[in-house]
Amino acid sequence: MTDEKRTPEEEHEDVGLYQKLAARAAEILEDGRKTLDEALKKAGEEIAAGGEYTREQAERIGEFLRRDLSAVGKKAQQARDSVLEAVEPRRVVAGMQSGLSRLLTSAADLLNELAEKSEQGLEFKTGEVTSPGTLTCKDCGKEMHLKSTARIPPCPHCHKTLFRKSY
Repeated sequence: MTDEKRTPEEEHEDVGLYQKLAARAAEILEDGRKTLDEALKKAGEEIAAGGEYTREQAERIGEFLRRDLSAVGKKAQQARDSVLEAVEPRRVVAGMQSGLSRLLTSAADLLNELAEKSEQGLEFKTGEVTSPGTLTCKDCGKEMHLKSTARIPPCPHCHKTLFRKSY
């Protein structure tokens, strides 16, 4: 009898056999001593020996089960390959390096901004009044040592007017 001319009862019977065959083959496989083909064959023989189904029915439905498991196996392999590609070590490392680079660049930008603000706080000009300390000309690097509070004169070496103060 071909699959096209099966009655609803026969189709229902096939579904039941499919489920029984799959369950028994899974049990046999869980024991770990059989391959899939061996487990399906043994499960089919056991079910046929019970008398409810014929050996031919079990073999036919076993082929359906084999087909379906093969398709699931192919999908699982594709999923495995996709996961391996996604977590391929060079890609993971490159992603980590990219993230670290962005983090370090952001930190460097922030530190440069803070350094500039700090430097601006240490910048003094000729004519301003300041407390004792050392003024270094930002143009020629010559130092002026102020011993007391004083108005800042131009650089005695190059006559420029911008200084950095240190204490």
